[in-house]
Amino acid sequence: MRDPRVPLGARDRFEALYRACYPAIQRYALRRTDSVDDVADVIAETFLAAWRRLDDVPEGDAALLWLYGAARRVLANHRRGESRRSALAARLRGELAVRQEPASADPRTEEIRAAFAALNPAYREVLALATWEGLTGPQIATVLGCSNTAARLRLHKARKRLARLLGTTDETPVMTSLSGETR
Repeated sequence: MRDPRVPLGARDRFEALYRACYPAIQRYALRRTDSVDDVADVIAETFLAAWRRLDDVPEGDAALLWLYGAARRVLANHRRGESRRSALAARLRGELAVRQEPASADPRTEEIRAAFAALNPAYREVLALATWEGLTGPQIATVLGCSNTAARLRLHKARKRLARLLGTTDETPVMTSLSGETR
């Protein structure tokens, strides 16, 4: 069944253009990028531009030149995006290094880390939300999609289980040490 939004002959013309020019655009992208993923992105975006602007794509040999121009612009956009992402990553690394909290002075840090890792994922999550993120019972309930009572119960059980793994009945020092952990 034909899509009424696509003009008659547009699909056939695009498919012929794709078959004829794909190898050349692929070689163009391969020579100018460092990864296979980038090549795939350049090809996809180039032919997407051709599909969207099919009426602007010239007939015959000039079509390949038009596609080279489109691929060139796609690559320029890709490089600008990479540059922005690299700059952002560098800035975030700097900010995270400054914000990194000092390691806990508790001599049991490694023991606490191991006990925390031994908890089931549900207990780890509820403890992390309470301790690392500083969320209250109702806030934890919202995040987990459960009632306030269920969230408080899960948190209580998780604290008790962690204390038992550490061989203590006092949850407070354990939770204080845990909150100093690097996230």
